[in-house]
Amino acid sequence: MKDQIKKNLNKYVDFTDAEIELIVSKMAFKTYQRKEFIISEGQVCKHKFFILDGLVRSFYFDEKGKEKIIQFALENWWISNMESFVLETPSTTAIQAIEKTTLLSISKNDLEQLYNKIPKLERFFRMLTENMLIAIQRRSDFYLQMKSKDLYQQFVKLHADFAQRIPQYMIASYLEITPEYLSELRKNQSD
Repeated sequence: MKDQIKKNLNKYVDFTDAEIELIVSKMAFKTYQRKEFIISEGQVCKHKFFILDGLVRSFYFDEKGKEKIIQFALENWWISNMESFVLETPSTTAIQAIEKTTLLSISKNDLEQLYNKIPKLERFFRMLTENMLIAIQRRSDFYLQMKSKDLYQQFVKLHADFAQRIPQYMIASYLEITPEYLSELRKNQSD
């Protein structure tokens, strides 16, 4: 566990072993079962989560009651509801385990204290947030430029490491297509 978080943190910034120890000492370890909620819609998100093992999704229900998946995250990814976390307001999305998931969480309070003790941790999260914004922008650009068939192929190509772990109806929701159309795309692709 410690090696996994150390490798992730050192991806953007070099931390000493003592700094890693301090960061890990402020993190809580928890396992969620399949379909268990990490954050429910309406709950204030008070933590950032680092996934040690497993797969989660972030989603909401639109005004018609239709589920809209906005993000998937798996091992070595961070996830949170940024708006709720930063502004301390009720979350408009939920985060749910797709499969049994083990994660580390860190509270906003502890994170703020660590930023003061280890300023480069703030730089790490800034770089992580910048990469997340780039990914959101790319996804948005794909939606504007690509047909559904191309979106699915691009999703599988970019996320081959976990596309097989996600139920097809969830991929359809993420790509904003119907499960039936996704099934047709997959059938035509295998022909």
